[in-house]
Amino acid sequence: MPKRVKTNYPGVYYREVKRLGAPGTERVYYIVFKKDGKVIEEKVGRHHADNMTPARAALIRGERIEGKRLSRKEVREAEKAAKAAEEAKKHAEADRWTIDKLWSEYKSQKPNLKGLVTDKNRYDNHIKPDFANKEPKDLYPFDIDRLRLNLLKTKKPGTVKNVLELLRRIINFGVNKHLCDGLSFKIEMPRVDNLKTEDLTSAQLRKLLEAIDKAEDIHAANIMRMALFTGMRRGELFSLKWRDIDFERGFISILDPKGGLHQKIPLNQAARQVLENHVRTKSPYVFPGRGGRKRVDIKKAVNKIKEAAGLPGDFRPLHGLRHVYASMMASSGQVDMYHLQRLLTHKSPAMTQRYAHLKDEALKRAADLAATLVQEATKTKPDTKAEELH
Repeated sequence: MPKRVKTNYPGVYYREVKRLGAPGTERVYYIVFKKDGKVIEEKVGRHHADNMTPARAALIRGERIEGKRLSRKEVREAEKAAKAAEEAKKHAEADRWTIDKLWSEYKSQKPNLKGLVTDKNRYDNHIKPDFANKEPKDLYPFDIDRLRLNLLKTKKPGTVKNVLELLRRIINFGVNKHLCDGLSFKIEMPRVDNLKTEDLTSAQLRKLLEAIDKAEDIHAANIMRMALFTGMRRGELFSLKWRDIDFERGFISILDPKGGLHQKIPLNQAARQVLENHVRTKSPYVFPGRGGRKRVDIKKAVNKIKEAAGLPGDFRPLHGLRHVYASMMASSGQVDMYHLQRLLTHKSPAMTQRYAHLKDEALKRAADLAATLVQEATKTKPDTKAEELH
């Protein structure tokens, strides 16, 4: 052990030792002081490796005596404890099923889920900013209320409901997979009046058909015709492939509809004529998008046709025509609610009930007709025999 060499600073000395990583020697400084009646001797640093000087060592000695500085050993132990705490935190974070982590798992298990792109936009824009790092058990009614009220300032109730339903779906997914606990309360949804059933007068429908006939975009024209003649949804028309059409048996297969299960609807004569005259490309899709891939939008083209027909601004060209189709079926008095539900591929009868009042009107007209026929039959008619005698 090298001998101790005193310095000009009380309680500070050094030893001459071999230099680390270089030839020659260097000084290693130590301090000695009393604390709580106990003599403490500590190494404070090397001359070259730690840039230690007798003056710095004396300053450290003073801080140690006053309790303003930890020893090197205490510093190492504190760093070790901090590192252990950080590792524990990482492990704890890995075990936490936050909303963001649940959303990632949800997406990975449902990569082909219909509407996933729309859900992603809703999540990124409205849920992630405030809820990403929270676990479901950390959410309170106030958090949901604040989200709902903030969204209602700029968004329609239907949009807000969709966002809240997505949040609820993500949490329910985690609960069903036993990844997390559920909410201790029920998410309150905004009231949405989604019973709007767009309709067109005979004159409006005539003008629309004229505008469709004059349209330059044959895909937009025929998509609108199919929506009117079959009541198919926008997404179903975009997904429609030639192989889904059975011209021989007269059916259209709707794969993965909004209701969930695959369905078939009749291929009526008007729709058959549209499809038989529609131009075929190398794409498997009837109404392909860019590069023959599945179409994702046609809003601009159908709105142009709508404007040419002079229809109201709030009339939705495709979804509105589905309502027109349903309204015509219901008001005809020849289609009951069960068959209308099948034609519209509604998942439940409740969705078809919005058209029930039109069916009632048809029944009233039929009842009025019956009354008229009875009245005509009971009118007093001249006695034929009396007329002949006269």
